[in-house]
Amino acid sequence: MRVKSVFYQKLLDNNKVQCVLCSKKCIIPENGYGFCKTQLNIKGTLYIENYAELPSYNIDPIEKKPLYHFLPGSKSFSVGNFSCNMSCLNCQNYTLSQNNGKNFRGNNIIPEDLVEIAIDYDCQSIAWTYNEPTLQLQYALETAQFSQKYNLKNVFVTNGFMSEESLDAILPYIHAFNIDLKSMSNKFYEKICNAKLDPVLDNIKKIYHNGNHIEITNLIIPNYNSSNEMLESLTDFILTELGKEVPIHFSRFFPNYKMMNVEATPIKLLLNAKKIAEEKGLEYIYLGNTTENQNSYCPNCGELLIERNGYNIINKNKIKNSKCINCNYDLNFILE
Repeated sequence: MRVKSVFYQKLLDNNKVQCVLCSKKCIIPENGYGFCKTQLNIKGTLYIENYAELPSYNIDPIEKKPLYHFLPGSKSFSVGNFSCNMSCLNCQNYTLSQNNGKNFRGNNIIPEDLVEIAIDYDCQSIAWTYNEPTLQLQYALETAQFSQKYNLKNVFVTNGFMSEESLDAILPYIHAFNIDLKSMSNKFYEKICNAKLDPVLDNIKKIYHNGNHIEITNLIIPNYNSSNEMLESLTDFILTELGKEVPIHFSRFFPNYKMMNVEATPIKLLLNAKKIAEEKGLEYIYLGNTTENQNSYCPNCGELLIERNGYNIINKNKIKNSKCINCNYDLNFILE
């Protein structure tokens, strides 16, 4: 479905427009597309090519996002669209993210129907995931606004490369974010992702200081972003710019897309990252794409707070009023 975008500015030069949906801020000529190939300039007006088209949707445990501290044990209706504002060489969802939807279409589901479906399946949230949700921001925004009537939460699983305008628009309606902070090196972002680091860091800080729940994922790729220096820089950023209570998920890389010649991340690299984060003082450290280190413990007394078996919650009765029942320590969990 093609609809008019609200995230663009008209330019005076030959019907060109500037898209302000993400931090690329593409200048798009008449009859041209932006980088993501979903924003089309028709006679000086920018249109979204695939509004409300969902090629992928599923009922997932919220832990799969991964969000371990937001509504643990709940179900989330996960939806994805086409394309991305990055072109990561290691993308795990490249069939969606590197596809503009021209070759196959998704099911068209208007916001009201999407909310109704999520409620019918007893989901407590809608997760905007699978591809970069910034590219379906208008759809997500309209859905999130409508879902407030039903106390249905919304979460973004994002690369964090949205524009300031987009983030300001969506912040009041997104209850939790998982940000994929790929590296602390701008060279990594330019070479591997075709993007830049600073806008991601600025957006992470803004989300945190606005009071939205946030968790960070760092996919560790051997010899690309796995050095001690890189991991220390990442943990220092969380400590100094955010807070020690922000959960970090160090995730295991597997060869994919255009990085098939890179080895899968050895478990020892994940354990090294965990050790560095612990020594720096981060309170909640998890390892992804592996069965190790899935449980949540009280940072103060060591009480087992939540026991997990994969994405399945076994026990979450050790938290009351966001405090540890053993020592009364303030915990960074949202249970309802």
